[in-house]
Amino acid sequence: MTTATDISNRIIEAVMAQKLAPGSRLGEQQLAMLFDCSRTIVREALTRLSTRGIVTVSARRGWYVIEPSEDEAREAFEARRVIELGLLHQLKTVDKAAVRQLKNHLQREKAALAGSDVGARSFLLGDFHVCLAECLGNSLLADTLRDFTARTTLIAMLYQSSHDAAQSCADHVRIVEALEAGDIARAEALMSEHIGTVQSALRLQASTDPLAELRDALAPVRKSTGATPADAPVPTAPAKARATRKAAAKQPVPPPSDDASTYLGALL
Repeated sequence: MTTATDISNRIIEAVMAQKLAPGSRLGEQQLAMLFDCSRTIVREALTRLSTRGIVTVSARRGWYVIEPSEDEAREAFEARRVIELGLLHQLKTVDKAAVRQLKNHLQREKAALAGSDVGARSFLLGDFHVCLAECLGNSLLADTLRDFTARTTLIAMLYQSSHDAAQSCADHVRIVEALEAGDIARAEALMSEHIGTVQSALRLQASTDPLAELRDALAPVRKSTGATPADAPVPTAPAKARATRKAAAKQPVPPPSDDASTYLGALL
């Protein structure tokens, strides 16, 4: 029998595999059909994911995968930096079993990079950080990192990250090599560099001016020279609206999309 945990885990996996994009709709009825369970179980799963910051709900629109703001993106990376560097900083030694498990994970990463399954590649690259916490014996932080990794995956999709997957894998290899050599300080420095590189690849605005967007919108309009006589009448708002409607009417109407198929296929 499908449980709320099963559903929430599948949604997290789909997010980490980049199969569910920011803003994807998660209809209760469609999910209940997909997982062959009641809407009550689906609602419980979505509620749990809401408290974990993965989905959000609107009274009128239903459940959706979150679309993190730029501030939330920065906070997510800061949180990951604190957790992962703190996890490494408190280490004294790393046992051979942990190193062996991490190397096995790296082998799967490399195989995914060589293959064509983009979803598996994305999932494994993100899951490395969860695996690291598990190997170092902290299951609580592993669960926390799973949620933050899912959020940063959504952030990378939303803000069009240019970070290369092969580079991520290479970073992971160097971190594990440092751990195997017993150089915890180097592993911590490499992790800090890795998180910083991934974050810097996002197309986030650097401006801290709270009025920047409004300032740009209300800046004087640059008038083109020579294209329009200086004494030409300025179109009124109704005239502009009519012109816009006429232009829109000439455009072909796109076929309606099926909301359900978009995310049901992603979860399979």
